[in-house]
Amino acid sequence: MGREWFFSLIPLTIGVFSLICGIYGLRYARLLRHHGVNAEARIVRHHVSRDDEGATFYHPVAVWTDRDGRAQEHSSRFGRGSVGSAFRVGAYVAVRYDPEKPARFEISGWDMKKMDLYVTVLGAVFTAGTVTVVLIRLLTL
Repeated sequence: MGREWFFSLIPLTIGVFSLICGIYGLRYARLLRHHGVNAEARIVRHHVSRDDEGATFYHPVAVWTDRDGRAQEHSSRFGRGSVGSAFRVGAYVAVRYDPEKPARFEISGWDMKKMDLYVTVLGAVFTAGTVTVVLIRLLTL
């Protein structure tokens, strides 16, 4: 086997990275589902980010009062290319947050619950596929 095995590191790296990110996201969602607390929040602004190709993403920043009476202000981990009227500045939204670490939260209707599952499956397919191809290649030499 020559240098072609080196190129298999590309999909393997993508797969492992996606798998790790997806599992982290699924654990994050599970934690919120089991231990999260609901609150009413208000969108105060949008954190704007750009990717390498110039696409703009808007991450709503929500403000709410936690059950201990402290004000919380955090940006959503998901960004979208446009903001609907339900998530404009000044809109009231429902959030679910971790009382032990309020920065772990999700905005109902904004956060994409299936994205973590999609990334996990994609990572598993890339990882398993690449490992299978490399093993078959090694065994047939």
